Amino acid sequence: MKNLKIMVVDDSTIMILTITKILKDLGYNVVATARTGIDAINKHSIFKPDIITMDITMPDLSGVEAVKSIINIDPKALIIMVTSQGQEQLVLHSIYSGAKSYILKPFSPERLKETIEGVYLKYSSL
Repeated sequence: MKNLKIMVVDDSTIMILTITKILKDLGYNVVATARTGIDAINKHSIFKPDIITMDITMPDLSGVEAVKSIINIDPKALIIMVTSQGQEQLVLHSIYSGAKSYILKPFSPERLKETIEGVYLKYSSL
């Protein structure tokens, strides 16, 4: 499962670099990064990633709204929300909008791998 194409979406450059490094160390192929929801929507259409990690809170368009837009374009998109404690309501909205799972910051590389592979195995053939 190491050949998965992943897009990392977060408004924090540090988080993008951190998640990207973890993913690359795990053997995944990070095909794109985005710092805004609008950029994520545009890059999804270009790069067609297997999995998207999506921050919930972003300045131009929330992660929830970006999920809705991406799912509207590609109902089979596999999106994992990346969130902090205290954002449970936003996580629920994301799941209702089409995200497949979530992971709480801070997370271990092993937890990220489990989440990615679990989502891919469960939903990729649907």
